Amino acid sequence: MPQQSKYYTRTAQCLHWIMAIIFISAWFIGFYSGNFLSYETDGSFKGDVITLHKNIASTILFLVVIRIFWRYTHPAPALPNTMSPAMKTFAHLGHLALYFMLLALPITGCLFSWSAGHPVPVLYLFEIPRLVQDNPDLMDIVKPLHIYLSWAAGLLLVGHIAAALKHHFIDKDNVLRSMTRQSD
Repeated sequence: MPQQSKYYTRTAQCLHWIMAIIFISAWFIGFYSGNFLSYETDGSFKGDVITLHKNIASTILFLVVIRIFWRYTHPAPALPNTMSPAMKTFAHLGHLALYFMLLALPITGCLFSWSAGHPVPVLYLFEIPRLVQDNPDLMDIVKPLHIYLSWAAGLLLVGHIAAALKHHFIDKDNVLRSMTRQSD
């Protein structure tokens, strides 16, 4: 049986960091537009910011499918032996929750946009075909769901970063390095 690598593949690392940048950017743009802009005072600027948010965030749908396939075909490095079984379980559950959010947020965002009668553009190149027509009743459900999920995802992200930093600076193990290096 071949020895399991201590590091993620370069493809997994690139997908991780690209998606991290996209997710964090989309999260802050969505937070900014939702909390500091209004159509009454900011007019088309708010619409432009929301369009930017959608163009960036929609790419996550495509990347997460690639990432899940890659993860399935290229197993993750083993967690350190110094971690308790309970902590390993929490780590796995945290990763599953992050993957869930990477799917749920763009899906609810698409449903929110479509039900409000707006397109879902991808990198200003094309639009995801509408699966839902204007539907105020659906919008009343998916809008708050998208917002609540975004807050939960933000908290998960903070926890993910804190755990990675704990592993690096306190535990001094290989967890963070496994996502930043190829070999010693």
